[in-house]
Amino acid sequence: MQKSLKRYFPIFAFPTLAAFTIGFFIPFVMGIYLSLCKFTTVADARFIGIGNYLKILSDRTFLHSLWYTAAFTVVSMVLINVLAFTVAMLLTKGIRGTNAFRTVFFMPNLIGGIVLGYIWQLLLNGILANFQKTLTYNSAYGFWGLVVLMCWQQIGYMMIIYISGIQNVPGELIEAAKIDGAKPAQILFHVTIPMVMPSITICTFLTLTNGFKLFDQNLALTNGEPSSMSELLALNIFNTFYGRTGYEGVGQAKAVVFFLLVAMIAIVQTRLTRTKEVQH
Repeated sequence: MQKSLKRYFPIFAFPTLAAFTIGFFIPFVMGIYLSLCKFTTVADARFIGIGNYLKILSDRTFLHSLWYTAAFTVVSMVLINVLAFTVAMLLTKGIRGTNAFRTVFFMPNLIGGIVLGYIWQLLLNGILANFQKTLTYNSAYGFWGLVVLMCWQQIGYMMIIYISGIQNVPGELIEAAKIDGAKPAQILFHVTIPMVMPSITICTFLTLTNGFKLFDQNLALTNGEPSSMSELLALNIFNTFYGRTGYEGVGQAKAVVFFLLVAMIAIVQTRLTRTKEVQH
């Protein structure tokens, strides 16, 4: 068996490695290089050093988008995970029609982001019209509109992961806790949650990265209005690269900073949550 694996390993590994190199590694390296250049196309790139990165520091819209995105990510991450875990707990209690509820809660995740953005734009603007307001009246309206949209879209997906984790909690642990006189709250915080930490790690990672990378929903819901005050990082980078002539290099530098920021936060979050995991 080992000889067969060694013999055929290159045949199976090469296509994946080639796709990864062509589709990710080479564009990534080129992107880092272009972030140090002034260009309009790849062919006319001219090396200028860290000039593009210095322009980022004086770009108030980028700095605002950074804090706006960070606040949105924290709020949406907490709400999505708390609500998804709560729904998962309810749907593992043997309630009639559980499978139907799971399907209904999961369905929003199947709808594309652009479509979701326009659907919720119509719904929320219809509600705000009663108060003579719109989502673009103030950045706060756009902020909470995005939070509602993300919760509606992702709670069902995270719920499925939490249900899988809850169902894998050994029943004898819960029974032993009940025999010892533990109350439901004590069982939840001292037995269920510690045993579900792998699921919490996955869901936290997904909601954290999805929050920072959000683009199409932001584009459809508010398009950054008013005056780019509801613009998340991904949309800010897009508008810089494609919307400002001569700023392609700055947009590419923002993309590199964006990648490093998300990667660093994701690594720290994963390590922190993994330290809380316990072995079954």
